[in-house]
Amino acid sequence: MRFFFDENFPKAAALLITARGHECIDIRGTNQEGADDDTIFHLAQEQGAVLLTTDRDFFHTIPLLVRDHHGVVVVALRQPNRQGILKRLEWFLEHYENTDIRNKVFELRNSTYLVFPPAEMDK
Repeated sequence: MRFFFDENFPKAAALLITARGHECIDIRGTNQEGADDDTIFHLAQEQGAVLLTTDRDFFHTIPLLVRDHHGVVVVALRQPNRQGILKRLEWFLEHYENTDIRNKVFELRNSTYLVFPPAEMDK
């Protein structure tokens, strides 16, 4: 899989992702740094990448606005911190790294998760 980091996602996630054989794209330090959410999402799509973010707005807007995308994973913790975000990302990779998540948006919470569209809506 290829992952695109929103600027709010911990850089340390790159080690976890690349150790599992996946690719990371991070725009920090480029001329795209500081881009708005719409631009970030479209940059991820241009790269054919799953967007990783802690911005909950993506879970609520992407399914309504965009039907065809490479996937979005939102880590939405009550008290977000690097360790907690990495733990939830690791869980996600253990359960979904060999799954086609195109057109799916995940919200990983402290001990649960949501996915849209739900499995019964897949087809």
